[in-house]
Amino acid sequence: MATLLNSMAQSATPDSMEVKTSPYLLLDRGLQYRVTKSINSMYNFDFPTAEHDFAVIGYQYPDHPLPDFLMALSYWWRIEVDVTNEKYDRVFLGYLERAIEKAEVLFDEDETNKEAAFFLAAGYGFQGRLMAERKSWTKSAWAGKNALKYMELSRGEEEFNPELLLGDALFNYFSVWIPENYPLLRPVMALFPKGSKQLGLQQLEQVAENAFYTRIEAMYFLFRLYASEEKKPYEALRISEYLHSKFPNNPYFHRSYARHLYTVGRWTESVNQSREILQRIDAGQEGYESNSGRYAAFYIAQYEDRIGNRSEAKRYYLKTLSYGEESESQESGYYLHSLVELGKISLEENKKDLAKEYFKKVKKYAKRKHPAHQAARDFIKKNKL
Repeated sequence: MATLLNSMAQSATPDSMEVKTSPYLLLDRGLQYRVTKSINSMYNFDFPTAEHDFAVIGYQYPDHPLPDFLMALSYWWRIEVDVTNEKYDRVFLGYLERAIEKAEVLFDEDETNKEAAFFLAAGYGFQGRLMAERKSWTKSAWAGKNALKYMELSRGEEEFNPELLLGDALFNYFSVWIPENYPLLRPVMALFPKGSKQLGLQQLEQVAENAFYTRIEAMYFLFRLYASEEKKPYEALRISEYLHSKFPNNPYFHRSYARHLYTVGRWTESVNQSREILQRIDAGQEGYESNSGRYAAFYIAQYEDRIGNRSEAKRYYLKTLSYGEESESQESGYYLHSLVELGKISLEENKKDLAKEYFKKVKKYAKRKHPAHQAARDFIKKNKL
């Protein structure tokens, strides 16, 4: 288990540690023990420590794809905090391309090299992930097809199974999910074999339990799917609580934990976490920015609204708008809902002109079928604004 590996890495000494060697660097237990701290630093947003260690590995293994892939992963987590921000795309893709190039050299030398195929599958997989975020569906599908090809070629090495299973799991789930949610992509997805969402979830649980390099990535996908697609909020909370406790300075895990506390009705705890997020933004802590602020301010506003403290609710709804505008997230649900609530508060204060402005903004940014758009139309009609 990865948890056992982590505890062993912290407690073992060079004299007592029995290191199992492997023909593949990826599976070298000695290296895994060495990089445990580095990978944990990365997930905890201590990028200088992590990237210094990755650079040392790169110096020791200049022709191997692992160091470049780890550097790419480090930049991926900078992107993940706010996927609308494209400022890290070029450096992320640059590291990925170098990892792919080095893996291709190894693969050309020996097409039975499972490790080379693994890195090609992982490299193309992450390319596809970013292209999907950028709505470049053709590029995403092309990268995904390459990832699948190399994933198949990397099979057959039993020790690789926990790491490889992440790709299998994501394919099984999303090969079904994408056609269900994006009908225009059905012809593209018809080129791929059909998977199983249930099997995909089971495989993600296996990776989260047993893998070394891909364990946290599997947990990330699990809590997102449990929260948004599978309607299992307590499972999402269980995983996000663990991740926040293990990586307390990761802003994505932090705001996800606050969100899942809010979703299950643990309001006071959600507010406490949200206030801490806002304090970290004000302090300029690494990775804490307006996108996380939008989440946190909204949860506080909702809580203050719930206990009848309308002045504080108004203050934090306005903060939600401010953070939303800073991150250019005006079409997000929290931003739109905050506009509706501010419009309602303005009506209570007999400020009809201001209320009308808020409701007009909702209509400007929300799609017509969005509940906030309907609510704004109803308030405008009811109050003759």
